[in-house]
Amino acid sequence: MFVRYVLFAILATLANLLTQEVTVRLAPVAPLALSILMGTVAGFVLKYLLDKKWVFDDGYDGHKQELQKITLYGAFSVLTTLVFWGFEIAFWAIWRTDFAKYSGAVLGLAVGYAAKFMLDRSFVFKERQA
Repeated sequence: MFVRYVLFAILATLANLLTQEVTVRLAPVAPLALSILMGTVAGFVLKYLLDKKWVFDDGYDGHKQELQKITLYGAFSVLTTLVFWGFEIAFWAIWRTDFAKYSGAVLGLAVGYAAKFMLDRSFVFKERQA
């Protein structure tokens, strides 16, 4: 289970960084902030779908339950995203290079995903874990 989670975290990280790079190249205004936001959204959607199906084997239990799971998953994502953004912005602010920005992003995402796995397993997809 954890191996798949890590693999999907890597895929979501790559989707995040690729989306950021495309956004930076296309955005005429505020490319840093917009790229971080767009990358985060892309990574969130991909990671939720992969985790739900392939990590936690979570079925569809109705609209209400699904909305509750997405909301809780999203809340934990916001919390761990603050860690990710903090690393990315701090690395960029200190060294002001693309390499530093993306290194901070990778480190921040790794720390965030490790914490998120524990939260998701314990609180979001717990019904199927019994």
